[in-house]
Amino acid sequence: YLDTAQGAVKRAASLTHRLLAFSRRQTLDPRPTDVNRLMQGMGELIQRTVGPGISVDILAAPGPWPTLVDASQLENALLNLCINARDAMPEGGRISIETSTLQLDAGSARAQEITEGEYVVLTVTDNGTGMTPDTLAKAFDPFFTTKPIGQGTGLGLSMIYGFARQSGGQVRISSEPARGTTVQIYLPRYHGDIDEDSGEGDASAVVPTESGETILIVDDEPSVRMLLMEVLGDLDYSLIEAGDSLSGLKVLRSDVHIDLLITDVGLPGGMNGRQMADA
Repeated sequence: YLDTAQGAVKRAASLTHRLLAFSRRQTLDPRPTDVNRLMQGMGELIQRTVGPGISVDILAAPGPWPTLVDASQLENALLNLCINARDAMPEGGRISIETSTLQLDAGSARAQEITEGEYVVLTVTDNGTGMTPDTLAKAFDPFFTTKPIGQGTGLGLSMIYGFARQSGGQVRISSEPARGTTVQIYLPRYHGDIDEDSGEGDASAVVPTESGETILIVDDEPSVRMLLMEVLGDLDYSLIEAGDSLSGLKVLRSDVHIDLLITDVGLPGGMNGRQMADA
């Protein structure tokens, strides 16, 4: 009974995190970020995730403005969009990821339901199955999903929408059946300097040692990770921990050899534990 109760609490915590993202009440860590650098730094990870049957084109606007954003959440959003694009192209296809800059006057900003000003726009386009008008109208609804039961929560796009709105931006989707889908994330320009390492996130919190087999632990609950790290560390394993599916996937796709993956099923970051392991 205790295990069942703990499992229910963890699932509730994961769901709450996603609903907080949708309602724009999640805790963010906004910092000046070079979106070009972030996008280009994820290129290899995205290509490996979508597979060899899909080509990925990355087009960086010359010298885009920095934006004040939580880089980890933006990485999550970008990976989530690319996974959605992959799922819409079961026979293969093309994903285009590009940045651009935009000046919105009062009228244009009002039409986009954001404030007047300068924006960095991150655009993801695919030539997949596309969406019907009815599906497109529900794209941001929590729990709406076109995926089979067990393969998605339906919260992916709604989380991206909540994140963008909480960051002072907007998300726009255009799609046509059999022609593909385009998703644009608008983020306000940041007037200031950025750090040299902006747009580069840490894939893990612990570097593995040289002795013992290596285990990757992925869980968004710090207490669970701490317990596993303590128990397995006493058994002389080399351990790496990650707090979301994107960070875990970065480790799995890196040069580090992982002998065993221990992961929660419900994870933030655009994928559940099963999808991360299969990616």
